[in-house]
Amino acid sequence: MSAGSGRLRCTVAQAVVRFLAAQYIERDGDEQRFFAGCLGIFGHGNVAGIGQALLEDLAATPDGEREGLRYYHARNEQAMVHTAVGYARMKDRLQAFACTSSVGPGATNMVTGAALATINRLPVLLLPADVFATRTANPVLQELEDPRSMDVSVNDSFRAVSRYWDRINRPEQLPAALLAATRVLTDPVETGAVTLCLPQDVQAEAHAWPVELFSPRVWHVRRSAPDAGELERAVAAIRAAQRPLIVAGGGTIYSGASQILGAFAETTGIPVAETQAGKGALRFDHFCAVGAIGATGSSAAGILAAEADLVIGIGTRYSDFTTASRTGFAAQGVRFVNLNVASFDAHKVSALPLVADAREGVAALSRELSDHRVDPGYRERVTSLSRDWDRTVSAAYAEGAQPLPAQSEIIGVVNDESAPRDVVVCAAGSMPGDLHKLWRTRDPKGYHVEYGYSCMGYEIAGGLGVKLAAPDREVYVLVGDGSYLMMNTELVTAVAEGIKLIVVLVQNHGYASIGALSESLGSQRFGTEYRYRTATGLDGDLLPVDLAANAASLGADVIVASGVVEFRAALRRAKSATRTTVVYVETDPKLASPPSPTWWDVPVSEVSSLPSTQMARQEYEKRKGTQSAHISPSEDPPARVKEGMEG
Repeated sequence: MSAGSGRLRCTVAQAVVRFLAAQYIERDGDEQRFFAGCLGIFGHGNVAGIGQALLEDLAATPDGEREGLRYYHARNEQAMVHTAVGYARMKDRLQAFACTSSVGPGATNMVTGAALATINRLPVLLLPADVFATRTANPVLQELEDPRSMDVSVNDSFRAVSRYWDRINRPEQLPAALLAATRVLTDPVETGAVTLCLPQDVQAEAHAWPVELFSPRVWHVRRSAPDAGELERAVAAIRAAQRPLIVAGGGTIYSGASQILGAFAETTGIPVAETQAGKGALRFDHFCAVGAIGATGSSAAGILAAEADLVIGIGTRYSDFTTASRTGFAAQGVRFVNLNVASFDAHKVSALPLVADAREGVAALSRELSDHRVDPGYRERVTSLSRDWDRTVSAAYAEGAQPLPAQSEIIGVVNDESAPRDVVVCAAGSMPGDLHKLWRTRDPKGYHVEYGYSCMGYEIAGGLGVKLAAPDREVYVLVGDGSYLMMNTELVTAVAEGIKLIVVLVQNHGYASIGALSESLGSQRFGTEYRYRTATGLDGDLLPVDLAANAASLGADVIVASGVVEFRAALRRAKSATRTTVVYVETDPKLASPPSPTWWDVPVSEVSSLPSTQMARQEYEKRKGTQSAHISPSEDPPARVKEGMEG
């Protein structure tokens, strides 16, 4: 690098690294670096670009005269994006990682991670290498040739799953792209995956940059207050409701609204149900907490949702699991008030929108409704339903007499042995549904289940990100054998970095969730178990796969437990360990957890020769008949219409 006359001469890659290291974020007066580091895997597309720049940045900052950008060596490109997402979620979207990959398969491996980040509204910066901008050596290794255009590469696949996408074909394009990318990443409304494609020749090209590009820059996060008119309409709707229900989503936690929400619920008596992302908004034993909502919800939340005449959504995007595929909120004429920082989400289900930061919005509602109370009879019903559900959870946690434990028993032991601030991490299979129903949350950041994309393989990689973000907390990664087999690579990264995870590896010899779903749809668990092939299909003996040995081969300590008693002892040993430890336990996938009283729309074959499928189709058609579009009439019709009505 060289400097002169207000310019700094360095490569495009060096400029990227130096810029990222100088970005800061501020909310409520708390200022911190925005980019925590760079996760990466090097190949011919980025080893001489971003890789060289990270090395040079490290060499240039040995004495701390400038904070550099720390590099973490990942083992799988998709997994490193999951790690970045886990970190950003744990940091309430106020810090993020960059992820760099080589050209071609290294880049497209990140597409799944990008989709997960964007669906969950979590910031991650992707820096995939790209083909030569000059095109002099085309076609280069791993280049996709499109006869319609020379301007297409595999990185165009990121467009659909990125909140901002750009390709830097000339150095002069970089400053504007970096600023635009960081603006999106730090905006809670816009955030998600951001992709800057870096052609491998451009990465190594030098340019004289204005030194101001590398000056420390603070990005301020707004706390938008609600509009007075929207607030007035929301307050009137809440006052008029007889059976209101709050649905707390992930935005409640990201905005730090848990404490004020608890006080608001306590004052008004309005019960609070939680989505997957919003679980932990209230402690499980708060007297207004009614547990999980929707298709994987508690009986208390399901009954109250079905009876509610007003649903107050706070920071939720109303996924099909939350609404039970539009069957959960079943009362005639049910209305919605949506408090959300994003107008897109605030207007869903024909709601009265309250576009604002969740904490600011709840504070405003609290001021306007300080004198409001729900009917005592409704409050008593909420308490009774909550107590009934708590007894159901206790029964599910209780140790049974069967040879193999139920998954609910394993969850109960982890919940019992973990401390209030510890974090449970999960993503896919039957475990997220059971955790949503059964996990007793005690801290807003103690529950981390990725269910926006429900990506198999997220668990260990995401848990690594959680631990990087919260090194003072124990992190319990709960993963089934199916998801473990999808992606276990970041056990190696955890071992290499000296980062301790407690991984509970549940062996049930297949896909427990899809197996149960298949059976409910009349498909008889076809193709959902790990078995040898026979003359009649995949119905032979169980495969002798030794996942405990596999985990040990990746460098983790492994404890094999048989039954609940041994599992509890093994978990205590893992807690006292200093290294990443895998606790392996076999469960019975046929032992189901307490059912939710709601439904999830998965189509059943309309024509079938199987009696089981025919019966499932009949039930499906009954359920379909209960779905609602939730299209409510305007509460404030146009003046001309109002005059006609009065006339």
